[in-house]
Amino acid sequence: MSIPFEIPEEVSRITKILKGASFEAYLVGGCVRDLFLNRKPKDWDVTTNAKPEEIINLFEKTFYENEYGTVGVVNEGVEDKALAIIEVTPYRIEAKYTDKRRPDSVSFSATLEDDLKRRDFTINAVALDCEENIVVDPFHGREDMQKGIIQTVGDPDERFEEDGLRIMRAIRMYAELGFSIGEETEKSIEKKAILLSHVAKERIRDEFIRIIMSPDPMKGLSLAHTLGILQFMVPELEKAIGIKQNKAHAYDVWTHLLKSLQCAADKNWPQHIRLAALFHDISKPETRRWSPEKNEWTFYGHEVVGERVTKKILKELRFPGEMIEIVTKLVRWHMFFSDTEQITHSAVRRLIANVGKEKVWDLMNVRVCDRVGTGRPKENPYRLRKYKAMIEEVLEDPVSVGMLKIDGSHIMKISNTPPGPKIGHILHALLEEALEEPSINTQKILEEKALELAKLSEKELSVLGKKGKETKEKEDDQRIKDIRKKYWVE
Repeated sequence: MSIPFEIPEEVSRITKILKGASFEAYLVGGCVRDLFLNRKPKDWDVTTNAKPEEIINLFEKTFYENEYGTVGVVNEGVEDKALAIIEVTPYRIEAKYTDKRRPDSVSFSATLEDDLKRRDFTINAVALDCEENIVVDPFHGREDMQKGIIQTVGDPDERFEEDGLRIMRAIRMYAELGFSIGEETEKSIEKKAILLSHVAKERIRDEFIRIIMSPDPMKGLSLAHTLGILQFMVPELEKAIGIKQNKAHAYDVWTHLLKSLQCAADKNWPQHIRLAALFHDISKPETRRWSPEKNEWTFYGHEVVGERVTKKILKELRFPGEMIEIVTKLVRWHMFFSDTEQITHSAVRRLIANVGKEKVWDLMNVRVCDRVGTGRPKENPYRLRKYKAMIEEVLEDPVSVGMLKIDGSHIMKISNTPPGPKIGHILHALLEEALEEPSINTQKILEEKALELAKLSEKELSVLGKKGKETKEKEDDQRIKDIRKKYWVE
């Protein structure tokens, strides 16, 4: 296999300096694999027989703050994150992995072969001397690349016992590369799946993200279930398997969610849309009941329950708060509207107020994924086009207090009202009216209404200003109580 890529100067500079100081220097791991597969490496790793202090002495700017000997060499002024920091690690030998996550101790070795023996998969155990164009491949990783096979270096049970996360890495590479998993490696994954219970949630999250961000996340998650490891990633998804739906759906909930996610991947949509597509119907199993009148299954309130379940899943996987907030909003509001003849502009404005202007088009994309996941051929039917048109029509209308043509300072000035909660209540009362009738959003009209509202007591204003919000919260709370009472599965 020839190397189709040129090695970036920022990388070759580092290997040249090491070799110029009479040390060995090889590219190793995923970057070598990607080079041979004609893929752009996402990061670059160098291995060498130099010790950490010797590496540090050769370069102007480095950092070294780990127990594995890895030195980060900084390429200053480089915008490409993959090239801004190159990790240089001494050849090393690892002791036993008592905690199933990290080696008990690390010692440095004088030989490259010792270093390659400790690596996870054969396709990641190939080293390249880019100066001499020498390839070191003791475990036939290039042959496995040609065959499209993922298999461990040596005994798979031993490799997985060393670090349980390697099980998820195998599934991730299966989804990213489109390779198959070797028979012995696959058997070992199924046998050793329980090892994932020892792995930190943050590490599981990172591999889970890479699976859903791969070209074929549906394939990856399907295999994760088949081999018994999905239960250690997102066990809630397994509850959807075999849950039949109504006549609008060609698939069970599980298949529908996977196909919805795959739609988002096929369109190369970002992480938050993919997560929302995967979880938008996550609570259909709990909310399903048979309707004799309709002669079909119904799932009333699944989006309300789904918001809370999705938040729980993402929190357990240690997702950032901002990502949790975005995804749960998309899940909560994915059931917007149904009858295009009855939908009103005020309802559209309230929808925008709920998800935010910057995310309303993402919600439309989740709806596209939802539709494709049902098995329907048209992904942009009349109904969806009508929704998009109405959003476009009202996008400049007020949907938040900040968009009103009057602010709290002005209200205090014209009404002689001191600072306090009363001003906020007036603003929210004005917003309630503007959501229903955007034409009132002029300074003159709002001033008149604000003066009238200022005459009310704070108690009256509080009730008026919070009316819309409290109504929605009460409806949601009541729905969740009813659902849990009748259909919730603990």
